[in-house]
Amino acid sequence: MKSFPELRPRWPDAVVAAAVVLLAAACAWLIWRGTEQGGALEAVVSVDGTETFTTPLTGLTRVERTVQANGYTLKIILTDKEVWVEESDCPTQDCVHTGHISRSGQSIVCLPARVTVRLVGGTGEPDVDAVIG
Repeated sequence: MKSFPELRPRWPDAVVAAAVVLLAAACAWLIWRGTEQGGALEAVVSVDGTETFTTPLTGLTRVERTVQANGYTLKIILTDKEVWVEESDCPTQDCVHTGHISRSGQSIVCLPARVTVRLVGGTGEPDVDAVIG
């Protein structure tokens, strides 16, 4: 078989490969570090798009809140670190299966009851997801 010496990797190829790996690692770090903004987290519960109540999570040990909406009842548990829906009588149970949320920007949604539980940062949440250009 014929050998093509011009197709063998050389040192500039290694520099380009290392730059690509470093760029990928930097992008992964930016994505995985989360959207936390300094300050305390707050849980915002909305029914049919209307904010029902807001609770700061700082200093909470375990608070149970019951939300009744559109013929369904949800039992929401709030602690100083996380929030979750413990019980719901909705048919799909997606809100219960979502699990615990603990970072700003995460949310739990119960579509049959039209209830949304979301976490926001205490120092102001940005109004936009991204700016391009």
